[in-house]
Amino acid sequence: MSGTSARCPFSGAGGGTDVLPLPADPGTAAGAPAPGPPGTPAAPAPQTADLPAPHAADLPRFPFPGLSGISLDPGLLDRYRDEPLVPVGLANGREALLVTRYADVRTVLSDDRFSREAWANGTLFARRSGALALVTSDAPTHTRRRSRVQSRFTHRRAEEDRPRIARIAAELLDSLQDADTGRPVDLIAEFTTPFPYRVICEMLGVPVADLDRLLPSVTVMMSAGRFSADEAARAHEVMYDYFFGQLAARRQAIAAGRPGDDLLTSLLSAPRESRLSDEEIVVFGFGLMMAGGETTASHLAMCVLQVLSTPGLADRLRRDASAVPAVVEELLRWVWFAGTGGQPHVALEDVELAGRVLPAGQVVIPLTDAANRDPGVFPDADEFRPDRAPNPHIGFGHGRHMCLGAAHARVELQEGLTAVLERLDHLELAVEPAELRWRDQMFMRGVWELPVRWRTKEDGRC
Repeated sequence: MSGTSARCPFSGAGGGTDVLPLPADPGTAAGAPAPGPPGTPAAPAPQTADLPAPHAADLPRFPFPGLSGISLDPGLLDRYRDEPLVPVGLANGREALLVTRYADVRTVLSDDRFSREAWANGTLFARRSGALALVTSDAPTHTRRRSRVQSRFTHRRAEEDRPRIARIAAELLDSLQDADTGRPVDLIAEFTTPFPYRVICEMLGVPVADLDRLLPSVTVMMSAGRFSADEAARAHEVMYDYFFGQLAARRQAIAAGRPGDDLLTSLLSAPRESRLSDEEIVVFGFGLMMAGGETTASHLAMCVLQVLSTPGLADRLRRDASAVPAVVEELLRWVWFAGTGGQPHVALEDVELAGRVLPAGQVVIPLTDAANRDPGVFPDADEFRPDRAPNPHIGFGHGRHMCLGAAHARVELQEGLTAVLERLDHLELAVEPAELRWRDQMFMRGVWELPVRWRTKEDGRC
């Protein structure tokens, strides 16, 4: 999984992206629906910030559409290395600067002179400031909200949860092994999507059976222009209504002396002086489901794809599972994941960056994917090195917004990849790589489907 990056699973990110046009009214289309699986962006945010007037008509349009590949596009990479600040035009007519170098990206993600809340009128996530998620809020609001949930997402808690996470992976793959492996199976639909969502459902105390009606809304809310503003608003309301209903049910259980052992109940039961508001709990709840599920599902699929594309690596990891953590870290550096680049920030005052003085109001987008390919930080930056050490990637962001659930994301990626390789022997793509459908106009990159086949160890079917 998230300066929280787009990869962050437990950021409370509402998907929706900060580089889309903001309709004046939720009923104004933000763009016609495009082909692809059903899904769900979030609703328009409050108007804020005195941003520069639109004047980006002649600049390259960002996000860059229609690009494929596991790792960062070579043409983009060349430009990012030539220009530490790349001017682009956003879909809402604003100009922004893409920040491409490791040190500068870390500065934007950690310097309070760059604000996330000031870009609230560019996001599709929240309708009002009280609904802004962790990923879109500044201190002191961000500090207060994060402190209320931080203890559930420590490294220690992630390790305590590892057996449960491994059990969920094993159960899903045991069911998959019982299926007819003579036909191609979409690993995303059958494993990498249900796996992280089941983990999150157990954490939140949400019935797994409810995923069928929630996931279409999640997909829309994690889009970046693929769906209309009407669809975004409807999806937003679906999630709001569902999670307010969850809070009502938990209040009844608490009043009856039957509180559950789940995160939503814990947040509702906190002392009044430190308790989040109902709206904040609701936003955190569906933000956790959205970001934690969608990002891990996409990234785990890309991890499998990269391992299958690297000669000998799958067999090596089957022989030595202790090598998996280092491989996961390199995959977090290597995989080109952020479909929208990163969270837009606005300079609150004149500030020097990359040798230039940026004026107050300048919009910048820190590209963690580009930073993770900085040759000044990573020797042989353009090589996938499964045993890379040290590996100071910022795939989970940096600073106060560093991904809240990074420790859990690591465990899920490690246990998910290990389980796939252990249970699905001789795993291979069931289509040519050129036939894969790449996610476009979505918050996270990846592929829509990952058709695979394998041979079971027991009976040799393939």
